[in-house]
Amino acid sequence: MNPATIPIIFTTYLAVMSLIGFSCMGADKKRARKNQYRISENTLWAITILGGAVGTYAGMKKFRHKTKHNSFKFGLPFFAITYGIVLLMLWI
Repeated sequence: MNPATIPIIFTTYLAVMSLIGFSCMGADKKRARKNQYRISENTLWAITILGGAVGTYAGMKKFRHKTKHNSFKFGLPFFAITYGIVLLMLWI
C-alpha cells in the first residue's frame, strides 16, 4: 500500500462512520418520540469510539438528543477533537 493513500483511506473511514453516527442519533431520537425500541447507549458509544465522533456529535446537536447526558455532552467533543488531531497529523 502506498503510504500516501493512508490519510485518504482513514479520512474516508471517519466520514463513513460519522454518517452512521449521525443517522443513528436521528433514528434513536425518532424512536424515543414514538416509545419504540431504542438504540443502546453502548452502541452509540461504539460508533463514536470507532470513528463516528464528529457525526454523532453533530447528530446530538441537530436532533437535540442525549444533550443532558454529561458523558455525551463532553465525551463526544473529546473524541471528535482527538480524531481531528489524528487526521491533522496524518495529512501533515
